Amino acid sequence: MRDLPTTKKEQIIFGMMMCTGMVVVMMTFNLWHNGLLSKMSALDILLQFILCFIIAFLVESFIVGPVARKIAFSLPFDKSNKILGVLAMSFFMVIGMVLIMSLYGMISAYLANQLSGASVLNTYLHTIARNFSLALPYQIIILGPLVRYVFGKFIKDKGSVVPST
Repeated sequence: MRDLPTTKKEQIIFGMMMCTGMVVVMMTFNLWHNGLLSKMSALDILLQFILCFIIAFLVESFIVGPVARKIAFSLPFDKSNKILGVLAMSFFMVIGMVLIMSLYGMISAYLANQLSGASVLNTYLHTIARNFSLALPYQIIILGPLVRYVFGKFIKDKGSVVPST
């Protein structure tokens, strides 16, 4: 597929695009769900976004991405079917990112004294279920296709443009 990254530079750009889209939606959703969206200033939200983006990008680049890639492409399916490859990769990326970023969210909530008296395990499992139920369809139906389109149209094609004479 022409809309997938092939070089390290392309992988970084693609990952940044994907992380930006996921962090904006998932962070907004979680702040809203916890009743914090209206209580935080724009600067606080921006700082939260920057911190969350950095953590998500590092986790995606160095932990979840490589593991998801190994798992997805070790499955017995026709590797020439790019759609199955994209779906498998998206599925395992979402699982890994939800598990880790939900933990990050819980640590943030704990540090802000928002977990008073709640069972940590129950809260974590509930957070995972809630985040997964939004992240997977959002990734597969909206963000994944959008990022692959934008990446293929504006980033990937730029390296292969042949000037006409």
